[in-house]
Amino acid sequence: MPNMPNSHHPGLVVLDHPLIQHKLSHLRDASLGHGPFRALLAQIAGLMVYEATRDLPTQSVSVRTPLEETLCHRLASGITVVPVLRSGLGMAEGILQLLPEARVGHLGLARDEQTKQPSVYLERLPSDVHAGTVLLVDPMLATGGSASAATTLLKDARATHLRLLCLVAAPEGVARMRRDHPDVTIYTAALDRCLNEHAFICPGLGDAGDRMYGTQA
Repeated sequence: MPNMPNSHHPGLVVLDHPLIQHKLSHLRDASLGHGPFRALLAQIAGLMVYEATRDLPTQSVSVRTPLEETLCHRLASGITVVPVLRSGLGMAEGILQLLPEARVGHLGLARDEQTKQPSVYLERLPSDVHAGTVLLVDPMLATGGSASAATTLLKDARATHLRLLCLVAAPEGVARMRRDHPDVTIYTAALDRCLNEHAFICPGLGDAGDRMYGTQA
C-alpha cells in the first residue's frame, strides 16, 4: 500500500514501508540496548527521508559520463536538516548518510516536566536556512509543544518549506501541530494510541534520548 495522508489527520503521512515497520518493531522492544537502538534509529530515519523527499523539485543538468554527455537531474535547491536536541541527533545521523551535502542546524528545547512546556536553550541555524527545504527531525511527537516551538523558531528565521519527521506520533501532538502550523506536513513511522498521564506516548518506545545514550531521566 502506498504512503497516503491520514484521512482523520490531514497533513499527516504515515510511512508504512515494510522495512520501516520491521525496524520500528525492534526499536520498540524494551530489551534493546542503547547501541543497537541508536543504529536502528539512524536506519529508520534514512528510510523515512527517502520517502519524505520523494516530491522535491529537481533541475536538469548536463553530465559527461566516461562515454558521452547525458542529461541528468539534481535537486533544485539545498536541504537543511534541523534536529531537536538531543534525541533528534540520532535521526539526523541517518539522514546525513543519504544527504551528506545537507546543511545542519541545531535547536535545543527542554520540556519542563511540571508544566510540560518547552523552553529554548540553543538555537544554531544556517544563515540561509530559508533557501530550500528544511527537515525538522525529532523521534517523538508527543504533546506537540516542542515541535510547534521549533517550527516557530524556523519560521522566524524565514524558513518556508518545512517538513517534520518523527518516528512515533501521538494524536494529541498531531492535533497541536495541525492547529499551530497547518502548512507543515508531518511524516511519521507510526501514529500511536494516546499520551499517558505523564505525557509519554503509548505504546511508544520510551524516552528516545535515554534509550539512545543509556542514561536515565
